[in-house]
Amino acid sequence: MTVTKLATLAAALLASTAIAKADPVFNRIASFPVAENLPADADPKSETSAEIITASADGNTLIYSDSPFGGIGMIDITDARAPKPAGYVKFDGEPTSVAAVSGKVLVGVNTSESYTNPSGLLAVVDLASKSVETTCDLGGQPDSVAVSPDKSLAAVAIENERDEDVNDGALPQMPAGYLVVVPLKDGVADCANLKKVDLTGYTDIAPEDPEPEFVDINADNEVIVTLQENNHLVIVDGKTGDVKADYPAGTVALDGVDAKDDGALDFSDAIEERPREPDAVQWLGTDRFVIANEGDWKGGTRGFTIFNREGTVSYESGPSFEMKVAQIGHYPDKRSDAKGVEPEGLEVAKFGDDTLIFLLAERGSVVGVYRDTGREPQLLQLLPSGISPEGGIAIPGRNLFATANEADLVEDGAARSHVMIYERAEGTPAYPQIESKMEDGKPIGWGALSALAADPETAGRLYSVSDSLYKKQPTIFVIDDTQKPAMITQAIRVTADGKPAANLDLEGITTDGAGGFWLASEGNPEKEIPHQLVHVDGAGKVEETVPFPAELKDSATRFGSEGIAKVGDTLWVAVQRPWKDDPKNTTKLLAYDTKAKTWGGVRYPLDAPSAEGAWVGLSEITVSGDYAYLIERDNLIGSAAKLKAITRVALADLKPATLGGDLPVVKKETVRDLLPDLKATGGYVVDKVEGFAIDKDGAGWVVTDNDGVDDSSGETLFFTIGKM
Repeated sequence: MTVTKLATLAAALLASTAIAKADPVFNRIASFPVAENLPADADPKSETSAEIITASADGNTLIYSDSPFGGIGMIDITDARAPKPAGYVKFDGEPTSVAAVSGKVLVGVNTSESYTNPSGLLAVVDLASKSVETTCDLGGQPDSVAVSPDKSLAAVAIENERDEDVNDGALPQMPAGYLVVVPLKDGVADCANLKKVDLTGYTDIAPEDPEPEFVDINADNEVIVTLQENNHLVIVDGKTGDVKADYPAGTVALDGVDAKDDGALDFSDAIEERPREPDAVQWLGTDRFVIANEGDWKGGTRGFTIFNREGTVSYESGPSFEMKVAQIGHYPDKRSDAKGVEPEGLEVAKFGDDTLIFLLAERGSVVGVYRDTGREPQLLQLLPSGISPEGGIAIPGRNLFATANEADLVEDGAARSHVMIYERAEGTPAYPQIESKMEDGKPIGWGALSALAADPETAGRLYSVSDSLYKKQPTIFVIDDTQKPAMITQAIRVTADGKPAANLDLEGITTDGAGGFWLASEGNPEKEIPHQLVHVDGAGKVEETVPFPAELKDSATRFGSEGIAKVGDTLWVAVQRPWKDDPKNTTKLLAYDTKAKTWGGVRYPLDAPSAEGAWVGLSEITVSGDYAYLIERDNLIGSAAKLKAITRVALADLKPATLGGDLPVVKKETVRDLLPDLKATGGYVVDKVEGFAIDKDGAGWVVTDNDGVDDSSGETLFFTIGKM
């Protein structure tokens, strides 16, 4: 064999070895809206929620607590890619937590009449018969429930929570909470021999009112308890009920965070030392444990901490987790003056040789997956979740992980509460699809991407804008779509007189052919904010503003321009929805001649809405070749969504008529149904498909608007649909 052939063979072997040793990744494979699990006689619009979640011993059934509807739901995941309703058990009370053991599920149920007269029980439900077998009187309001690894005992945190409307929620507020330890045998609770463990007297903040929040049990049957409002941690011997150790959770100062709810993303603030106030806790073996520092009263430090069992800090994340969340567009600016992304839930499990930590951000609606190294944990992935992930459960035997996402926005006609399922397998992460680079140690903050445009000269370069959610920071984003995920490489601020331009709701962008941009800004006549076009140079400086013409003033509504494209000297603007002078199910495409300074328009035929109260409108316009391409969509979400499509109109048919008279109706053609693309993510169909562009190489790109994680899961989908 020649040297050349040997070298080639060696290279091939090295490549195959590298592939074989590639780390497996989690990708979402299914979502289950828990409203589908409501009893047959229930109103399908009843509020329901998935909060804490557990799994049966065989890993084929998920069980979640549903506080609003007052029960526990079960999901058949025998086929994890096709979850099915598997039953519901209703309680006379509020289920707060679930933990499965030996064919049963233990349910903490709050039956309290008031904050000052708390009560509750531990119910044992048989999974096969879906019936309550027995109950233990807990004497107070239960929160977290955990089962020991050897299944010999259960621990229940009796919080007896405070009334936040009394004395501004200050502690103490009696009666005091405590810990309950219940012996188990084959999942059956020995109520007669449960122990109530007194946790008063250990804290400095309110020693008489500990308010236990969360529990976990290690292989030595030691129970770790977080006293969130007291910023304290307690370790209890589960067999004897003796307190073995206790210590404060400590404080953290943060630098390089966004601490202002001001309509801008600026990670240059500092926060003085504040208590961690941990929510969830999970053991890492028997010598360490990890806490999620959500905060509740006076604290919250936006990250997580790993402690040694003697109370020393092994690792402190500081703002690092939040910065990673910001890079993928999941940072919730409206929580900047509170607790940021609010890490709340935790799960720890061993997959193969890896001990993994799953950190759930309630306000970022994302899950961080870390590998425990014994020192600084390694961030492996960020997983998209539903709105407000509260609980997570790992099923290593099936390479699965699931989240329970508590927010149900049924009253707003928005996303329902979901359980989401992820599988660990060989491959590449499907999410994020777009992220931002770090500049000077800070992420380029972004969200609510509401448009796309291609650079006509540079292949792989796109532009986007953010809408009025960031009203004090109107921005043009430069995107490199040759990377995976795509990379936001630059933020160009839109300014006027050296300050952020005011009263802009940027919904469209196109290049001007001279290094600058034309922007479409949606106004609101009710607030005297103008519908207008804005011309900026390459640095974002406003050079010209063009208000919509007087002929449209009397017919205008707040649903204005949603896209802009340039054809020669003419700017074409897509108006989102019908105005007062438009026939039913039509909207306008406005034309502005930049040389003559004149306006005209045509009408675009919209599909009729598929449901009462729904609407259909336009979200984008872009031009390529002989056609203008548009996004036509409904405002529906999840299984209700029926229309998310790319259409096109021949440029030859775009012959603007004078405004104020009859406008010609153009003929449209649907070229891409986007619903299959949106369903391919394993999540629910998002409503706001808002940007489309065709790059210099002819590939079509789509982006969705994540509403800045405001009543939204925060997911931004950014994908190509191939050559047009």
